[in-house]
Amino acid sequence: MCTESNVSIARTGARGHVEYHHNASHDTMITSIVADLPAPFVLAVALAGVFLIAFMKGAFGGGFAIVGIPLLSLAMDPIAAGALLAPLFIVMDVTALRFWRPSTWSRIDLAMLLPALVVGIGLGYFVLRDLDRHAVEIVMGVVTLVFAALWFLGGGEIKPRPRSAFKATFAGLSSGVTTMVAHSGGPPLAIYLLPLGMPKALYAGTTSLFFTVGNLLKAGPWLVLATPSHSLWMLMALCVPAVPVGVWAGWRLHERLDQRALYRACYAILVITAAKLLWDGLAGYLSS
Repeated sequence: MCTESNVSIARTGARGHVEYHHNASHDTMITSIVADLPAPFVLAVALAGVFLIAFMKGAFGGGFAIVGIPLLSLAMDPIAAGALLAPLFIVMDVTALRFWRPSTWSRIDLAMLLPALVVGIGLGYFVLRDLDRHAVEIVMGVVTLVFAALWFLGGGEIKPRPRSAFKATFAGLSSGVTTMVAHSGGPPLAIYLLPLGMPKALYAGTTSLFFTVGNLLKAGPWLVLATPSHSLWMLMALCVPAVPVGVWAGWRLHERLDQRALYRACYAILVITAAKLLWDGLAGYLSS
């Protein structure tokens, strides 16, 4: 009886010991999750920024993430914003494929653009890691401002121009560098595509697929350069629901705009993007 009683007591103690450690582990996990939750202001800013970028993806096919980055910079530094966005771009791209299907892709242009994009992203990785990114931002900002200004000064007419393999290659290469360096690959691509005067759906669909490929390629390098913390991964997860809503809302706007209105909106966004690039480049030199 004594032996059985001792065994029973031992089993009860062991069970209690296991339950204690299980509860302690569970409490530690909950504490860790709560600690990783973002502050309400950070979450609100991130949701607004992600929604805006997803909206641009749905309306214009993408490439204008830099428009939303100033909003994100209110709550985090640019490198953290880049790491936050890199995986979310892929979520946006997959969502956008629901609207920008193969019938909206200009295969002849993509065949020239995509190989150069791959090379450009590779170059952009080394620029971001080792070289002066601010010079790239200034040059791209000035070129884009001149391009947009010439279009507006010329009356803002849509005058289709012939394709050029050289221009396509240069646009793909430049876009790869700037999308890697500043999440702003839109201006070089737009400088090539807009003068072609293609239908608005073809323009948006081609742009969307171009950046789907680009975002898949640059996500890995960006996460290597700026490894997200646990709290940043948590913030990404909380921002995911804003993506489909933003893409859908942008696509609805696209459907309402006629060809001329869409092109005018694209050129206007180019001006904003170029000004932001120029400001970032100059500010980088002034603060150093």
